[in-house]
Amino acid sequence: MLSWPRPLSRNGTKTAEPAGALAPEAVPPGEAGSDPELGRASQWRLIWRKFRRHRLALIGAVVVLFVYLVVVFAEFLAPSVSSTSDEDLTYAPPQQVHVDFSFSHGIDLYVYGYETRRDPETFEQIHTVDTSEKIPLRLFARGDDYDMWGLIPTDRHLFGPVDQDQHVYFLGADRAGRDLLSRIVYGARVSLSIGLIGVAVSFLLGLFFGGISGYFGGAADTGIQRLIEFLMAVPTLPLWLSLSAAVPPDWGPLMRYFAITTILSVIGWTGLARVVRGRFLSLREDDFVIAARLDGCSRRRIIFRHMVPSMSSHVIASLSMAVPSMILGETAMSFLGLGLQSPAVSWGVLLQDAQNVRTIETAPWLMLPGLAVFITVLAMNFVGDGLRDSADPYK
Repeated sequence: MLSWPRPLSRNGTKTAEPAGALAPEAVPPGEAGSDPELGRASQWRLIWRKFRRHRLALIGAVVVLFVYLVVVFAEFLAPSVSSTSDEDLTYAPPQQVHVDFSFSHGIDLYVYGYETRRDPETFEQIHTVDTSEKIPLRLFARGDDYDMWGLIPTDRHLFGPVDQDQHVYFLGADRAGRDLLSRIVYGARVSLSIGLIGVAVSFLLGLFFGGISGYFGGAADTGIQRLIEFLMAVPTLPLWLSLSAAVPPDWGPLMRYFAITTILSVIGWTGLARVVRGRFLSLREDDFVIAARLDGCSRRRIIFRHMVPSMSSHVIASLSMAVPSMILGETAMSFLGLGLQSPAVSWGVLLQDAQNVRTIETAPWLMLPGLAVFITVLAMNFVGDGLRDSADPYK
C-alpha cells in the first residue's frame, strides 16, 4: 500500500502525522480553503451552492414565488371579485393612493373619487378626478363575498375601501366597469395553472417516449424520433388552429380549460423527449448502469432507480424553461380567440380588450396584463437559466 512521506521538521527528523490525514496533493486544485464538507455534499446541495451565485436567477425565483403566492391567495388579495362591475365607471382611469400624515388622525390612506360627464358629441363617458370626494382605505376591509379555496366563506380583502359599497380601481377599469387589478390577479391563477398542468403532462409524455427512445434504441428510437420531427416541423399557429377547431363551441369554460391544457401538452412534450433521449443515450453505457444490469436488476429498476435520478437536475432545468412557453401559448391562443373565452378570466382573455388601437389610445392601462405576462415569463427564464447552469457538471 502506498503511503505519503511525512514532512521533515527543522532538525531533519520526520514529524508525526495524525491518523487519517489527507496529503496536500490529494486536495483537488482550486479547492484549498473551501468547505471541508464539500466533498461529501449531495448533488442537490452542489446545485444550490452554484444557484445562489446566479443573481438574476435568485431575483427571478423571488418574483416567481411571489406570483404563485398571489395565485394561491387570489381571492383575498384581489380588491373585489373579478365579475363585479359598475356600468357608470366604464374605462375609469387608475386611482392614485394618497397618504394623510395628519397627527390628529394618524396615517390615513385614501383615493379621490370620480367626476363623470358625457361628451355631447360622441356620448362617451369622461372620468376626471374629483378632489372634493375622498374614499378612505383600510387593510383587511370588507367587500365582495367569496369562498376562499372554495371552502371558507368570507368577505375580507387585504386592501380596499372602508365603505364596502364603494369601488376603487387601482389599475383602472375595463369596458364593463370591472376592476382590472382584480381580474389580473384572478387571471394569473388560470394562466399559471395551465403552465404547471401542461408541463406536468408534457413531463410524463416526454419522459416516457424519450426514455423508450434512448434506452432501447433501434426501431423504437427511429419511430419516436420521426414522430417528434413531424410534430416539430408543423408550424405552431396552424396546429393551434386545427386543434382548437376540434373543440366544440358549446363547451363551457372548464371544459375549454382542460382542452387548451391538453393541446399545449401535446405540442410541448417533444423538446423534453429529446433532452431525455440524449441523457439516456449517454447514461446507458455508464459503469453504474452496466453494474446494475450485471447484478440482475430489471429494466424498470435500472431506469427509475438509477438513470432517472441521475438526470433529475437536467430534467428540472428543462421543465423550468418549458413553463414560460406554456404560459405564452395559452396567452397567444386566448388573445387570438382560439383558447379561453369570457366569462373565463386569464391574461390572454384580458388582452383581447387591447386589440383595438382606439381602445388602447383611450385606456392604455388595458395593456397591463401584457406587462404581467412579460415579468412572469422573464423571471421564469432567469430561473431556468440558473438551474441549467447549476446542473451542468462541467461549469
